[in-house]
Amino acid sequence: MLRIAILASGSGSNAESLVRYFEQSGAARVNLIVTNNPKAGVIERANRLNVVVEVFSSNAESDAVLTILKERADLVLLAGYLQMIPKEWTLAFNGRMLNIHPALLPNFGGKGMYGKHVHRAVSKSGVHETGVTIHLVNESYDEGAIIAQYGVEIEPGSSPETIEASVRELELEYYGPTVEGWIEQMALSN
Repeated sequence: MLRIAILASGSGSNAESLVRYFEQSGAARVNLIVTNNPKAGVIERANRLNVVVEVFSSNAESDAVLTILKERADLVLLAGYLQMIPKEWTLAFNGRMLNIHPALLPNFGGKGMYGKHVHRAVSKSGVHETGVTIHLVNESYDEGAIIAQYGVEIEPGSSPETIEASVRELELEYYGPTVEGWIEQMALSN
């Protein structure tokens, strides 16, 4: 059974959804949550879910965090993690680190495109569809190989809050099952 570490910076709704999903899975378990925000809501969620949480607050701790990840995780999932992943981390978990992005990449991706910034850009663009992209993480923002995309129709010019709510539903519904399916595919190909 694979060990999953989740990287999160915010409230942790996606992290909690992943923990609960993988409690029922035969493929993997979430055994660690790492956050770079000592005030993140994900800390309280991790404690309530009895998942070990590690908190760090500076890039100076990057090597120590990587050591913890290598010791305790086979797979790393980003769930609202708001820092650039250091190159050493992407190399250590090459092909084993996934992110969920709140838009249909390659649109609305790249540096500075996260959370509400993405939803504002989608709103201003007038597009009829948005969604989520689950992709591998590499050294560039949102440029890793795409594993899956799930779309939702929206009214052009919908408010960022309305878009966020629609996208959040997709995140909570699809991230866990998509990761589990990906794990099973990787096991079959080895």
